[in-house]
Amino acid sequence: MTPEAGPDAILFDIDGTLLVTGGAGAAAWRLAFQELHGVEVDIDDHTTAGMTDPEIASIIFREVLGREGNTEERSRAIGCYLKHLPEAVAESGGYRLMPGIERLLPTLIDRGLLLGLVTGNIEAAAHIKLARGDLNRFFSFGGYGSDSADRTEVTEAALRRGVLVSGGGLGDGACIAVGDTPRDVRAGHGAGIQVVGVATGKYSVVQLREAGADWSIETVDNGFPI
Repeated sequence: MTPEAGPDAILFDIDGTLLVTGGAGAAAWRLAFQELHGVEVDIDDHTTAGMTDPEIASIIFREVLGREGNTEERSRAIGCYLKHLPEAVAESGGYRLMPGIERLLPTLIDRGLLLGLVTGNIEAAAHIKLARGDLNRFFSFGGYGSDSADRTEVTEAALRRGVLVSGGGLGDGACIAVGDTPRDVRAGHGAGIQVVGVATGKYSVVQLREAGADWSIETVDNGFPI
């Protein structure tokens, strides 16, 4: 894909692809369930990378509290999570941007590419995480965990918004996704787009290639296909 070929777009996952929060998300979930239900929760014991926030809430209710949780309870849990997340992100000693991201994003913008997000984070959480790294300014649209608990549907939502933002100029093959988990790969393919697997999260180049990534690279500094 090149700017000369048309109004191209690239969708980026957040956690493990653009940045890591150093456990800030897990800390916010722990504080939320401690405050609301008086239980200690470590989401790493119950979830895997690439899950959406609605999936995480459902799993915590089911596996820790032993019930599904009604709509009001889940809404309160997500609201309380968001209440604690800004401070958790601000205070995290492990927050960092992934290698090459600070160089890549402005380069893509300067080349006329449209950048979006495709993330399991609910929309507010996504922007809280990006804000500390000053990354919100690069992304004009996105698909979020608040659109669906299903990652393929999240990707489809991002693509629809990309068409709107671009003025309807995104045709078949004009968009690719970038992610760090097999879930990201499956979601992109489920939505009909190619996926760059980047091994900056918990999965290796080999694992991402085996998951079907169209490109599998160590970091965006090495072999990014744009």
